[in-house]
Amino acid sequence: MPRMASSLSVSALVAQYGYAMVFVGTLLEGESVLLAAGFAAHRGLLELRWVVALAFVASTLGDQIYFYLGRRHGPRLLARFPTLQAELERLQPLLQRHPNVAIFSVRFLYGLRTAGPIALGALGVPPWKFVLFNLLGAALWSTAFALLGYQFGNALQWWLKDLRDVEEGVLVVLLLAAMVLPLWWRWRHRRAP
Repeated sequence: MPRMASSLSVSALVAQYGYAMVFVGTLLEGESVLLAAGFAAHRGLLELRWVVALAFVASTLGDQIYFYLGRRHGPRLLARFPTLQAELERLQPLLQRHPNVAIFSVRFLYGLRTAGPIALGALGVPPWKFVLFNLLGAALWSTAFALLGYQFGNALQWWLKDLRDVEEGVLVVLLLAAMVLPLWWRWRHRRAP
């Protein structure tokens, strides 16, 4: 059972809203959110099994939505968002050479987490194949990133011995990274020629 934190702290907010943050964060993008949630699980604010389960469900659902958007509205989305076209061109050779690997690994390629499923849908990947490899990829992705966050907590605990003094700061940094990194990535790619 997760521990309770003082009512006006970041830890308290994570303990109260952490599962909702995991669901929404992994539905949209997710790596940083999942790392923060894994750390929060290490600190006893969340339960690791629920973090992994919610991340699995939300990331699977999000990718399925993006995939069907690509299948249904692919040409319009590609015309409206040139970055999607660039991601499609980046993904197409891999899909032709190793289709199963491409479908499975798209969530692990930063910057393709949203664009990848849209591109796969637009490229005509069979829905049954996408569902199968999406489920497998989501299972590995949610477990791996949650455990990385948890092990980050273990490493900090080994190094600092008592994390109570830095827990709030670490949570703030991880949560800020969860918000800033996706924005920075988009800004960087919009400026690229």
